[in-house]
Amino acid sequence: MSPTPIQSSLLAALPGVRHGFFTRQGGVSRGVYAALNVGIGSGDAAEDVTENRRRAAAWFGAEPQALVTAYQTHSAAALIAEAPWPGERPQGDAVVTTTAGLVCGALSADCAPVLIADAEAGVVASAHAGWRGALSGVIAAAVQAMQDLGAQPRRMVAAIGPCIGPASYEVGLEFLGAFTEADSDFARFFRPVAEADKRLFDLPGFVLEQLRRAGVAKTEWTGHDTYADVALFYSNRRAVHRGEADYGRLLSAITLTGQTGLAPGATAVRSPGDSG
Repeated sequence: MSPTPIQSSLLAALPGVRHGFFTRQGGVSRGVYAALNVGIGSGDAAEDVTENRRRAAAWFGAEPQALVTAYQTHSAAALIAEAPWPGERPQGDAVVTTTAGLVCGALSADCAPVLIADAEAGVVASAHAGWRGALSGVIAAAVQAMQDLGAQPRRMVAAIGPCIGPASYEVGLEFLGAFTEADSDFARFFRPVAEADKRLFDLPGFVLEQLRRAGVAKTEWTGHDTYADVALFYSNRRAVHRGEADYGRLLSAITLTGQTGLAPGATAVRSPGDSG
């Protein structure tokens, strides 16, 4: 089976941009990592991860070294990539480029992967937005880095890929407190549950708000919940709840090309979260 990534209809409509939110299907890994685990930092066999990353890069028509992903630390650091990394992956949680053929990728397993493009300026970015990174400003940092390269938020299109959904992300009151301390308006992304000391957190809704605050013109979430769909997605939280020793990492990636429209084998979605 070949990789069959999900696509956002908003991004797929852009000329010269190709993207994909890859599922766990289409790789060679086994066990808890089955099958398209691209996580270099996971406990998976290194040769399997290498092959999975080769397959993902090949879907873009690129060599493996053209797939650039950062050593993610739940930060607000955005990196500019002009060529494949020369050595070890630099630390950061967003990758931005103007180089055609370079594939910017974000890894996730519940955190929100975000792909952004200004097709007119020829600037694309990937971002890894867990709650820490989203709260500390990784989205604003990615948008600013794109602006530094000539992009304009009013022309940008962004899509959030598969992540833990608002019906699955149960958190404690201290978590709520961290958000409302930053901005009391953030309380609207939390919903009560039966337990008085628990809340459900809307991560994709929060990230959509950060994109809007950064001025991004068109945004959407694909609507896929990583925790709820075992067949398609890895999930850190699900692995913990099941007592599994580790979990795979999903890839979300974007590149500048001369092609337009949906790539073969991709699935376009337009979700209720669309604002475009």
